[in-house]
Amino acid sequence: MRGRTALILSVLCMAPTAGDIGSCGQEAVALDATKFFANKQFVDCSRCTDCAIFTQACVRACQDIAVVGEFPEGCLPLVHDGEVCLDALDVASCDDYASYTADEGATIPTECDFCPLDANGQPKRGDE
Repeated sequence: MRGRTALILSVLCMAPTAGDIGSCGQEAVALDATKFFANKQFVDCSRCTDCAIFTQACVRACQDIAVVGEFPEGCLPLVHDGEVCLDALDVASCDDYASYTADEGATIPTECDFCPLDANGQPKRGDE
């Protein structure tokens, strides 16, 4: 009986600590919009070039002028969120990338939808 109890306790003690789930042990640090959008511009231009996509978004991404972006008011993504987004963009198929950069009806990968907006353009809260 003692052996089973020790085994169960050892298994339970191997669980991640609160706050480590999903963040790979990284400290929660706010994502810097300037750095994120500069990195995203580089990825966008690279993928547009690799996939031969010539939409306005791709033309903008490949210009020497930095694309300035900001997160909606009340939206506070973390560095880890930005890393996951950029990784998803980097491995997306050319067909998916064409949909992300379409001139009309562009989509966004779920990994990059940090703060979905409601019908009024405000960040959704909870189960809205």
